[in-house]
Amino acid sequence: MKKLVRLRHHRMIAGVLSGLAAYMNMDATVVRLLFVALLFITGIMPFAILYGLAVFIIPSEETVI
Repeated sequence: MKKLVRLRHHRMIAGVLSGLAAYMNMDATVVRLLFVALLFITGIMPFAILYGLAVFIIPSEETVI
């Protein structure tokens, strides 16, 4: 079973978007571009808060067995 984790490799800031991309079998660049587009369309704060929450909620790759 696949698990959503923050990846150590291919990380830019905290590995949330690269982990999400791996979970959805997508290219990390596409996920990052979609995130940045939605970040500016919604006025930055909603997606910035969601990203911050995801950093604390989604476990890191090395803590998941």
